[in-house]
Amino acid sequence: MNLKRSVLAATAALTIALGAAPIAPSADAATVTASQVAGSTPVGEVKAWDARTNPPLTVSGGKPQSWTKQVDHENVLSYKVYSPSMDKDIPVAVIPATNPAGERVANAPTIYLLNGAGGAEQDSDWLKMYTTRDFYKGKGVNVVIPQAGAFTYYTDWVDENVKSPYINGPQKWETFLTKELPGPIEKTLGADNRRAIVGFSMSGTSSLVLPTHNPGFYDAAASFSGCAATSSWHGYNFARLTVNRASGTADFKTVTPEQMWGPMGGDYNRWNDALLNADKLRGTALYISTATGLAGRPDQVGYLVGQGAPEVVASVGAAQLQVEGGVIEAAINKCSHDLRAKLEHDDIPATYEFRNAGTHSWPYWRDDIEKSWFSTIAPAFGM
Repeated sequence: MNLKRSVLAATAALTIALGAAPIAPSADAATVTASQVAGSTPVGEVKAWDARTNPPLTVSGGKPQSWTKQVDHENVLSYKVYSPSMDKDIPVAVIPATNPAGERVANAPTIYLLNGAGGAEQDSDWLKMYTTRDFYKGKGVNVVIPQAGAFTYYTDWVDENVKSPYINGPQKWETFLTKELPGPIEKTLGADNRRAIVGFSMSGTSSLVLPTHNPGFYDAAASFSGCAATSSWHGYNFARLTVNRASGTADFKTVTPEQMWGPMGGDYNRWNDALLNADKLRGTALYISTATGLAGRPDQVGYLVGQGAPEVVASVGAAQLQVEGGVIEAAINKCSHDLRAKLEHDDIPATYEFRNAGTHSWPYWRDDIEKSWFSTIAPAFGM
């Protein structure tokens, strides 16, 4: 991990916490295709795009997003996928499925890998912050990374007229991720019907919610430091902290969870609460991780200095990790234990990575990518 990653780890995205009780009937998983989920919804259009020569820019700095430098049209591909529901092109990075010899593989499964709160728009995405390309190389799986959607929770917003530096116009991310994107991108890649969804922090919530809306669509779902609950007072207002970051004003008025899910505890908010609807996760292989918020080795000054950070920078970074990142992860820890209790009550199996120490930061999520693959996703794909 380089210095920039060390510092960025200290400002990892906020998420939500805590939850309530079930509201939905149980549903057994089945084999569900992309066309079945899309139904009559118009699907997207995959467009060829060279992200290196025409890169999207970061929102605050206005600089080319760093992930585009990895696009070589062999190991990392770039597409723009038109979203009919949002009436715009969405940048998508793809790590194509290859065998150990580096040859492209047809009829491979697909992982939809979601970014956290700030995402590529803040230059803090999976390709920038981890050796994602190298990890998945040779594993025979396609990895699809939507490189937009900062602070949206990858959900369909009720307010279609939000205006902020990050969020403008209709936000229909669930529609995009579950209906518009899978069929066209899987056809483009020659993929089969196996798929998984993976997220962390903000998108750790999404990676649990979307499977509850589409039982049987995902073979596996992995949530790193995410919270299933969204409709409790605590969960809803932690979401408020996250989406407010899209405002650029810190006014808690320009962008709010009311614009996203409607009133707290309302029907739409509760429908987007994976703790309440955890019974619909039955049949999906699950990986759920969290830490306690207590400082771990990557959160120490000495560790950051060892990674190349000057002592002053390391001291500031460690303090932010241990205070801000510690508080957030402690809340996620409570939320994750609530989910485990619910899943165990309903006899729904899952793989849990509950660490005794660790904050809300990248070093732990990098470990989760590897652990979730070997323990949960690859077996779910029969690999």
